[in-house]
Amino acid sequence: MKQCFFAVDLGATSGRTILGTFTSNGLELEEVNRFPNQLIETGGHFYWDIYELYRNIIDGLKRAARREDVEITSIGIDTWGVDFVCVGKDGAFLRQPYAYRDPHTEGAPEAFFARVPRSKVYEWTGIQVMNFNSLFQLDTLRRNEDSALAAADKILFMPDALSYMLTGEMVTEYTIATTAQLVNAHTRKLESSLLRELGLTEANFGRFVYPGESVGVLTEEVQRITGLGAIPVIAVAGHDTASAVAAVPAMNRNFAYLSSGTWSLMGVETDAPVITKETEELNFTNEGGVDGTIRLLKNICGMWLLERCRADWGETSYPELIAEAEACEPFRSLINPDDALFANPADMEQAIKTYCAARHQPVPETRGQVVRCIFESLALRYRQVLEHLRNLSPRPVEALHVIGGGSRNDLLNQWTANAAGISVIAGPSEATAIGNVMIQALTAGAAKDVTSMRQLINRSIPLKTFQPQDTEVWNTAYLHFKQMTD
Repeated sequence: MKQCFFAVDLGATSGRTILGTFTSNGLELEEVNRFPNQLIETGGHFYWDIYELYRNIIDGLKRAARREDVEITSIGIDTWGVDFVCVGKDGAFLRQPYAYRDPHTEGAPEAFFARVPRSKVYEWTGIQVMNFNSLFQLDTLRRNEDSALAAADKILFMPDALSYMLTGEMVTEYTIATTAQLVNAHTRKLESSLLRELGLTEANFGRFVYPGESVGVLTEEVQRITGLGAIPVIAVAGHDTASAVAAVPAMNRNFAYLSSGTWSLMGVETDAPVITKETEELNFTNEGGVDGTIRLLKNICGMWLLERCRADWGETSYPELIAEAEACEPFRSLINPDDALFANPADMEQAIKTYCAARHQPVPETRGQVVRCIFESLALRYRQVLEHLRNLSPRPVEALHVIGGGSRNDLLNQWTANAAGISVIAGPSEATAIGNVMIQALTAGAAKDVTSMRQLINRSIPLKTFQPQDTEVWNTAYLHFKQMTD
């Protein structure tokens, strides 16, 4: 029987549970179950179905419990950031949580900054301003006299809400809390001045914990349902990007990372927050990482662009779309992936066409042209953000590690190397789950430290390196991209 760590990894479009084992020979991962995570649209709002997510987690635990060759050491949960559940005094959820793509926070930052200066909020938190940050979600609910918030005794972020369902214990994990724009980047605690502005106190949140701390053990109810014993649930890096960055297979710290999925998150690791006038103007964020690190990064709209198009194309395979893109004329049309037009349009393909037409560019006419437009634009946007990072980072940036699902996209990885003029090292695609397992292994004493774990991952996982090509062509395209996006 092998000792395994049970990782729950939930993204904005799908979730899965994974059994992970670290040995002296390397890393083994085995998927237990995979399931969709779909937005619910009703009454003019978008919600997450937390009960369906919980049901699928329970299903994964039941499957693992039936395995005679597996002994689960602990459980860890990571999810996307910012969203949360309101919990009543009786411990019950007051409604399904709003999804960050809900339009109710449009204009919310400006409403908040009318009372608290934007520069003061950034000075405290170091978090980039995005209208869906929990700070603005909570303020919007308060201004709208939302009944769930008015009755709430506790606010639980998504991974903490799910660990509460498993253990009955309420915590607020550091890395997920930093995405809320409610944590002071210097003290690494909730900022009381911001809470007061929302009509909240620290008592409205669970016990504050950091990656590697114990949440509790499975409740007797969950033990009965799953057939498992009193297994501990560990607060891993609850924010999926923090878990993914923990698993970057770097041999030293002179790297930038690109966590490529629905969102593309590009950044560097630092030992302290980098909060300056320049980072504020560029809207860079300082999110909590593992082992006392800060993730200085920028959110970039990623595969969301293509996934929304694919949803209207009948879920066409990636290889087919990539082949069509390669056959198209280069740099025919370019977009700014982070334009507000692409946040949540009813028709993404039409939004891209509208953007191009408004800027007097050729309008993409075929699927291949749309895909090429998305990939080239992302690669050029990556270069733009990487240039800023190199100026802001306290260390040199010698390589770009692409992790997450996007690391399997050879075409985009090559174009990113071409555009940025840097070596791109792709893999692992399962970085988030690996980082989740890593923290559990460290907590259990099955591993020594993050550095040695990264080196083990480097030896265990096949990686692919892309070197820059066609530099002059991409330099010319970059000038056009900057002029067009400016």
